[in-house]
Amino acid sequence: MVKSFQGVRQAPPKISDQPILVKDFMTTNLITFSAEDTIDHVITVLTRKRISGAPVVDDNGRLVGMISEGDCLKEIIKGQYTNTPKFPASVAEHMTTEVFTLPPEISIFDAADRFLTLKIRRFPVVKDQKLIGQISVSDIVRAMPKLKASTW
Repeated sequence: MVKSFQGVRQAPPKISDQPILVKDFMTTNLITFSAEDTIDHVITVLTRKRISGAPVVDDNGRLVGMISEGDCLKEIIKGQYTNTPKFPASVAEHMTTEVFTLPPEISIFDAADRFLTLKIRRFPVVKDQKLIGQISVSDIVRAMPKLKASTW
């Protein structure tokens, strides 16, 4: 049986009592690619959006890899040797398929530790096998001024 105590108010939790989570600071409006996209398309989008890489998802929104400027360089070099001005290779041919991810409920401090340990600049955030966001080193650094008012 649940008892209700009327007239008794609990104090709201202190900021420091609440976990500071990746989901609170991650980017959710992401540029994504499909494995069938061409490297030409990727280069155009990365350049236009001024980003260095993006997640690759399937038709159901599940993460299948990451594509980066470095991955695109492989096709550019190949194009030089074959005298091909366009880069028709698919994302699937060059993307990284072994991708480290984070859950949205992990603290940003644990995420920061993983950035330092793995020496990477961004993590896709995945929940129930679906890509829901991305967090970068910059996102964590930008979160710090907001955290100065709380005790960790």
